[in-house]
Amino acid sequence: MTEIDTKIDALVPAWLTLPDIAEQFGVEVTRVRQMVKDGQLIAVRRGENRALHVPAAFIDEDKIVKGLTGTLTLLRDDGFTPEEMIEWLFTPDPTLPGTPAQALSENRGTEVKRRAQALAV
Repeated sequence: MTEIDTKIDALVPAWLTLPDIAEQFGVEVTRVRQMVKDGQLIAVRRGENRALHVPAAFIDEDKIVKGLTGTLTLLRDDGFTPEEMIEWLFTPDPTLPGTPAQALSENRGTEVKRRAQALAV
């Protein structure tokens, strides 16, 4: 859980706080914090009060976007920091098209994981 720079903040169109996610999921905030700790989600500090935020694109109504957790694991195994993961997920990739985060939300996770695996080579 780290702070982000303005470049990454500009790439991500919308953010949710951990209490917002907990409300959407119908769980306690501590459960969402555990998801972050377990690597299922990435949270970064931003805003005036430095509260933890998660990119809204990572949430699909009442669950984590399908394929996100596996992609985060691949990127983490490749040595990516949380900031680098967010930057990669929200940087347009003309071969997808769109961003990896958009592809995940459109159920094109296999394509995203292939690209994440290729980064390690």
